[in-house]
Parts: sequence; C-alpha cells; structure tokens
Amino acid sequence: MKFRLFIPLALLMSCQTVKKAEEVQGANSLLEDVKTLSSDAYQGRKTGTDGAALARTFLKKRLSELGLSNYGGLQHFEQPFKAKDRTGKMVDAKNLIAYIPGKSPEIIVISGHYDHLGVINEEIYNGADDNASGVAAMLNIAAHYKKSKPDHTLVFAFFDAGELDWQGSGYFVDHAPFDLKKVLLNVNLDMISHNEKNELYAAGTFTNPQLKKYLTHTQPNVKIMLGHDNPEFNVDDWTNQSDQGAFNAKGIPFLYFGVEDHKDYHKASDKFENIQPAFFIDAAEAILEIVDNVDKDRDIQSMYKQKLQMKKQ
Repeated sequence: MKFRLFIPLALLMSCQTVKKAEEVQGANSLLEDVKTLSSDAYQGRKTGTDGAALARTFLKKRLSELGLSNYGGLQHFEQPFKAKDRTGKMVDAKNLIAYIPGKSPEIIVISGHYDHLGVINEEIYNGADDNASGVAAMLNIAAHYKKSKPDHTLVFAFFDAGELDWQGSGYFVDHAPFDLKKVLLNVNLDMISHNEKNELYAAGTFTNPQLKKYLTHTQPNVKIMLGHDNPEFNVDDWTNQSDQGAFNAKGIPFLYFGVEDHKDYHKASDKFENIQPAFFIDAAEAILEIVDNVDKDRDIQSMYKQKLQMKKQ
C-alpha cells in the first residue's frame, strides 16, 4: 500500500515542478520581451523609423517561434498602410496580424500598439510601459494558447501608429483580413506594468455591463478596477484613448486594460528599470485568466447576437 501511495505523490510533485517551471519561464519571457523592445537599440519604436522596423523583426520572429498562423492575404504577418505623422508627412507603417484558430470561427481580437515616441531632443523615449508591456502580455497569451487550443479563434493585432491617434487600429477595422462581423470582443492592452497601488483598470463594462462577470483572476498583486469608460466624464473617459476606440466605433464590445498615468508617462524615464516586475507579471497573468474566462464561455456568442439585434431595433 505504501508503494502504491508513493507513485501518485511523486507524480503530483513532478506536475507541480513542471507547472512552477512553466510559470518561471513565462515570467522570464514577459520581462525579457519588455526589456528587448524598450532597449536603446530600438530607438523608441517611432512609426516610420528603423527602430519600428527592428521591433517588427523581433515580433515576427517571436510569432514564428510560437507557431502562430499568418493570414493568406498578408505576407510575414504584415499589414502595410500609410500614416500621417505630427508634421503632416505620410510615412510607411505596418500592423502585424497573426492568429490561432479555435474550435469556433467566432473571433476575439487581442490587441496593443507596439510603436512609441522615438527620439526627442536627443533623448530616447523607450516606452517600456507604453506599450512594450502590453505587447509582451499579448505574446504571453499567444504562448499559452498554442499549448491549449482556444474555443474561439484568437487574432493578435500588433498596431503601428498608436501614438499617432490610433491610426493603425483605425486602418485595421476598415481593412481586416476577415469578416469583422465575426468579432465577439476586443481585448486591448496599453500600459500594464507601472502602478504604485497595484491597480489595473478594466474599461468597457459601462456600455457592456455583462462583461463584468469575466473579470475574475487569482493573481495576488493586482486589483482590477472598473471605470474610465463613462462618456459623461470627458476627461476620465478612456473609450477612445487607445486602440479599442476603433472597435467601439464599429459597435464591437471591448475590454481595455491599462493603468492610470504615472510619473514616467510619455517621458524618457519610461524605461525597463522603472516598471514594477511583480505587478506586471501578475497583471499579464490576470489578463490571461480573464481572456480564458471569455474564451470558455459559450454565452458570449448569444450575448453578442442579442446586442446586434438591439442595434437593428
């Protein structure tokens, strides 16, 4: 009897060790991705620059390593378009679009912008929190679902020209490589690694309160906060202050995850050294759990269909 009990215990310990190793590997990947994208070599990832092109090369390599699929109409995940910079000049820009096919053709779009402000007055604006953090969390979600097939098809949209009034997401919703009617939800990530209070806001439930039920997670260092999505408060309404705005304009429900502005926001001090690793790792894992809550809920399809019917009425 003792021998027969010993085997399951050993297997349990082995499983726990594997799970712990996977958690450590995931945390390391999250931090390494932010560190790489916000390093000086990328020169602040400004749209139309060599730094942005270098960021795309890195992201395409990561997407290929993870085994994500490329839409047939795109080459190397790239969706090129022209963006207008702050001087009015048209510059070359590229979104990166990849996907993981699910058991259902209905789509959840996971998004975030990879560009930042570049070099200003000879200072590099590295954009570690804004938005290397969101991009790294997107890669973390992709890594999870390549090992565990999702119920819904997951599209990963890495937008360019986010710092130019969200031109990348605007172009995407008008030129998506699939039928936009299949999209059930947009989950947008923009600045998730820097908050002194361990608060991560989830905007989007004011318009769609039925989304609140998905906002549960097990991460100890993150408090999910609701707000910044009431149109009556123009200053504090984030609905159109990141890439989810383009989806909202098309009537697609969204959940936007981000922190409130901090001392390093849009400054050269937004460096890897100034993010909060414990908060960031738990924020990324909390978002993954919430995405999983959505993906596993078949009711989201009926919820979306009801919303479409209400709009027609």
